[in-house]
This record gives sequence, structure tokens and C-alpha cells, in this order.
Amino acid sequence: MFVWWVDFWSERWKDEGMKVILYMAITANGIIAKADDDTSWISKEEWDSYSAAVQKAGCLIMGHRTYDILTKQTEFAELKKVKLVAVSGGDFKTIADNHVIAYSPKEALSMLKDFDEVIVAGGGHLNSAFLKEKLIDEIYLDIEPKIIGDGIKVFEGLDFECDLELLEQKMITSNEIQLRYKVKK
Repeated sequence: MFVWWVDFWSERWKDEGMKVILYMAITANGIIAKADDDTSWISKEEWDSYSAAVQKAGCLIMGHRTYDILTKQTEFAELKKVKLVAVSGGDFKTIADNHVIAYSPKEALSMLKDFDEVIVAGGGHLNSAFLKEKLIDEIYLDIEPKIIGDGIKVFEGLDFECDLELLEQKMITSNEIQLRYKVKK
């Protein structure tokens, strides 16, 4: 019964116009974090852009590992009113009542069916799962002026292809650019 309900809502949210946006800060070579999970290289301006998008949407989806990392950062306090869904293969303790656990991308979206816009924000495996299931409508890539040799890729673990259409490009700082793409389906 539960699987049917998730599948039912997975079709409904698309029919009702929910926009699912993947929003990531990346290095010039597509890394979202160093191998030790360090993201200290991300600029304040990029964080401000990301935080504004998440607060506007009112909700956020991320993987368990990203949840563990992000919720320990002082900047995370800006997102305390946002409904957050952590996608995980198992249960764990969340830090707030407005944080819940889902076990798949479709279940996460079904938990946010009342929102017009949903932000998905990593990690690499979760990003891949959303794209492979064709659940992403737009992608925002904030490109930091940095290259990291070993780290977590923006997309990891799954084989898929996805065509994009550039919708917009804008400067976040004089040395940092944001690319916004539509996912072609």
C-alpha cells in the first residue's frame, strides 16, 4: 500500500507544478566537498545565494551524510524554519521537529507535496538518484574558482545521462559564476 501511495504522489506533484531544483556549489572540476567532507572553500556569497533559494522554497532535501555535515555548520541556523527531508537507507536521530527521514527520492518529494518549489542539495549519490529517476526540473551550479583533485563529485555512483538547456548565467562575485539549467526530459 505504501509504495502505491508514494508512486501516486510522485505523479501528482509533477501534474500540480512542483518544481524540483538541484542546487550545488561546485569547484571548477565538479567537486562538492573534499574527501574529508571539508567545504570551507565555499564563499559566503555562494552560501547567501543558496540560503536565499532554500528559504524562498521553504523546504530542502539532502542525503544523510550531507545532513550530518551541514547541520553542524553555524550558517545552518539560517535554515531553522525550513522543512528538511533527509534521504537515508536507515533511521537516525534528526536535530529538529521539522526534519524528517525519507527512504527514497520519491518518498522525499511526496513528503513535500504542498510546496511549489523543492531544493535538493546533495550529496553526490542523492543527486544522481534524483537525476536518474528524472525528478529534477532545474539545476543551479554555483562554480567556485577552485580545483580539488580528490573529493566528492556532484554526481556519483549511478550511470545515467541527462541533457540540459542553459537558462541563465550570472556572476555571484567577480570570480564566481552561477549557471542555471533546465533539465530536458
